[in-house]
Amino acid sequence: MAEAGVRILSGLRDLSVMGFAEVVHRLGFFRRLERRLRRLLKAGRFDIVLPVDYPGLNLRIARYAARLGVPVLYYIGPQVWAWKARRARHLSRIANGIALILPFEPELYLTHGGRAVFVGHPLLDESPSGDPEGLAEELGLDRGRPVLALFPGSREQELERHGRPFADIARELQRRVPGLQIVVSRVSFLPSAAYRSLPFRTTTDAHSLRALATAGLVKSGTGTLEAALAGMPFVVAYVTHPLTYLLARRLVRVPFIALANLVAGRGVVQEFLQHDVTTRTVTDALEPLLDETSTARHRAIADLAEVRSALGTPGAATRVVDMMSEILNETAAGRRRASAQRP
Repeated sequence: MAEAGVRILSGLRDLSVMGFAEVVHRLGFFRRLERRLRRLLKAGRFDIVLPVDYPGLNLRIARYAARLGVPVLYYIGPQVWAWKARRARHLSRIANGIALILPFEPELYLTHGGRAVFVGHPLLDESPSGDPEGLAEELGLDRGRPVLALFPGSREQELERHGRPFADIARELQRRVPGLQIVVSRVSFLPSAAYRSLPFRTTTDAHSLRALATAGLVKSGTGTLEAALAGMPFVVAYVTHPLTYLLARRLVRVPFIALANLVAGRGVVQEFLQHDVTTRTVTDALEPLLDETSTARHRAIADLAEVRSALGTPGAATRVVDMMSEILNETAAGRRRASAQRP
């Protein structure tokens, strides 16, 4: 969005907080940001509001925009299938359109009268292959030896919790699998010091790394779908604040945490949460995926192909723009009719 010329009021580093306990000390920041956005909406002449994901803040902004009479097209709806199902009813009432990226989501909104459309997943519009040969040469990797990719997360709080266990798992796998090479996926907007607990080769070219890797260890989130689309066999691990974990166990209503499993409707990849993220358990799950001849690896590749098929076809952004154009045209027509009826 910044590259397209959008005026950015708050960047990813400011907004990249998730969980329950983790958000508490940032409430002041989010309240100030919300007040600023409300002032802009009230003072400006906006044709439409396009909230993207981030429901804790965006649902409040969407409600305020609707109150001002500004049309709302919500892109990437709240995960009402996981928790806070009432959000589906609430958003269906205030949004002129809801663009959804998972195939099972529209029904959850349609039952409340929402104008919900599955537009496909935006990851399908990205190049999944990258340049694995170029990355191998850049990092000095031997293409004849297996590669384990580590995806510990893109938030500093995730790196703090995943860094040490991911490193321990990688070292144990190096002990078990002769010649194993380790590469860590890092994000460019975080300082290199954030990755100090992961003393391995690093790259910001995640696409090429997924294509290059024999298998991966991936923290829960969108990365599981990115791995599935790339056809990289992987295991999911996630560690969060203890309070957040306890609250999530009481509130979250889904059988899986990995989006790849949710899309498939079954456990196509193994998941490890909180205290189950131990060196032995995760290493035992990953080791057969690093064996090119194993049944587990071949089965994983076939299962991930099913996930890829379920996510629809490329063109999500174009479909969102089409929805936006339709809403803007309807709004303009409604205003013309209202103007014509005035004495």
